[in-house]
Amino acid sequence: MPTLPLSPDELLTTTRTVRRRLDLTRPVPMELIRECLEIALQAPSGSNRQGWHFLVVTDAALRAEIGLLYQRAVRAYLASEGSADRLFPDDPARGAVQRRVGESVAWLGDRMGQVPVLLIPCLRLHGGGELSAGNQAGLWGSLLPAVWSYQLAARARGLGTAWTTLHLTYEAEVAELLGLPEEVRQGALVPTAWYTGEGFRPARRQPLDEVLHVDHW
Repeated sequence: MPTLPLSPDELLTTTRTVRRRLDLTRPVPMELIRECLEIALQAPSGSNRQGWHFLVVTDAALRAEIGLLYQRAVRAYLASEGSADRLFPDDPARGAVQRRVGESVAWLGDRMGQVPVLLIPCLRLHGGGELSAGNQAGLWGSLLPAVWSYQLAARARGLGTAWTTLHLTYEAEVAELLGLPEEVRQGALVPTAWYTGEGFRPARRQPLDEVLHVDHW
């Protein structure tokens, strides 16, 4: 499929989390998902091990089951003190943004099972799927860049995605539902659909100088 005429900088700064603007009614061809995943496979992998696996869920009944588990996790999250909509309450500007984030999280939480494609990126581990107590950054660093590459490729093709992990509260239940082997661990749940509307733009972020450290902290 032809890609959108986006410069590298524009692609990197306008690939946003898409929740409310996911088109829940329009099917997404598997060929297009495969195209995005072929690009994802070019991401870096520690020691070139390539222990990644990508589970694409399109079956309506399975999506509905995963959606119910995700909805349950979202409702618990939104009721917690760490919920996005409760952050920065003393900052009028950031607080307003966070409340909108919380609203969109709730919206997707009630509709995850209706999204046409659910991507679950996974890692196959040695030792029966037990996570080591050591270098977790190195472990997940061999999967997460590939997922971001998938999201960038999807954006370039008119698809919206969202990085979510709340379903991992019920990782065992999802694994049983989808028949995952014991040595396979899930890294995220990425809803994928055509997006509605345009107007994606860079998000407001903290000034660089507030988070940049040169030579010393």
